[in-house]
Amino acid sequence: MTPSTLPPLPAAELELLDQHFPERTLALAHGRQAVREAGAADAPALVCLHGIGSGAASWLGVARTLAPQARLIAWDAPGYGVSSPLLASAPRAADYAARLAELLQALDIRRCVLVGHSLGALVAGAAARPDSALRERIARLVLVSPARGYGGAGREPQARQVRTQRLAALAEGGIAGMAGQRADRLLSADADATARQWVRWNMGRLNEGGYRQAIELLCGDDLLAALPPAMPVRVLCGAEDVVTPPAACRDVAAACGVGLEELPGAGHACYVEQPGTVARALLQELHKATA
Repeated sequence: MTPSTLPPLPAAELELLDQHFPERTLALAHGRQAVREAGAADAPALVCLHGIGSGAASWLGVARTLAPQARLIAWDAPGYGVSSPLLASAPRAADYAARLAELLQALDIRRCVLVGHSLGALVAGAAARPDSALRERIARLVLVSPARGYGGAGREPQARQVRTQRLAALAEGGIAGMAGQRADRLLSADADATARQWVRWNMGRLNEGGYRQAIELLCGDDLLAALPPAMPVRVLCGAEDVVTPPAACRDVAAACGVGLEELPGAGHACYVEQPGTVARALLQELHKATA
C-alpha cells in the first residue's frame, strides 16, 4: 500500500490517544509548552523527546505498554503542536534543553530516564552534558536512532545540502505533501498500516515555523560534541533504519563508550513500529535507575 492510498488514521486511534495519553499545556517563563502524560504521578519518570518529523503523540504505544509501571512524559518540542517556538531563528540543542529544564522544573521531575529519538537525541545530549544544569535530574540516558547533526567540523557541505533539500521539499509540497512523501521512510517494509498512519498523522501536524527551526538545529549542531554524557547511556537503532543507519548510530554509541543495540525488523521510527520492544528496553533502564 503506497502513502497515497493509505487510509487516514481511524478515529478510534485518536480516541485511544485522548484516553490513554492526554495532552495538557503549561505556561512556562519563556512560553507555552505542551506535554502528554501516562502512568501514575508517583511512578518512575521517563521523559521522551521526539524527532524532527514527529510529536508527543508518537509515544502512545510505548506509554500504553508501560503504564502503570512508569510515568511517561513526552513533549511537543518548542514550535511543535501548541508549544511556543524558541526566540532564535537558528536555535541550538542547548536552547531546546533550556526549555526542557523549565518543563521538568514545572512538573517537579527531580529524577528521570531521558529518552531522545533522532533529532531529540541532540537535545538529550545537550541536557546530559557534564556542565548541564539538567544533569542532576537525569539518572540514565537512552538514545534511539540518534541523529548526529551536521554542525561538526568539515560537515558544512552536508549541512548546506540537507538544509536546501528539506526547505525545497517544504516549499514544494508544504507540510501535507512532505508527510505524504517522507513518512514511509521512517518505517521498515514490514511495518503495519496503523504504524504508517500514525507516522504520517504526526508528520502532518508539524508547524512550518517550528520545523524550520528544527532544520537549523539539525544542520547547525553536533551530537558528538556533547558526548560522552554525564550518566550511563544506552543506544538503540532499528536494523532497517535508512534515516540514521546503524553505521551512523554505531559512531554515536562508540563516542559514548558503549555498543549499539540493533532492533531486528525495525526502521527509524522503531518505537512506533515496535513499541513493545522499545518499552522493554526503557523499563530495564528505569529499573537500573531506581535500584
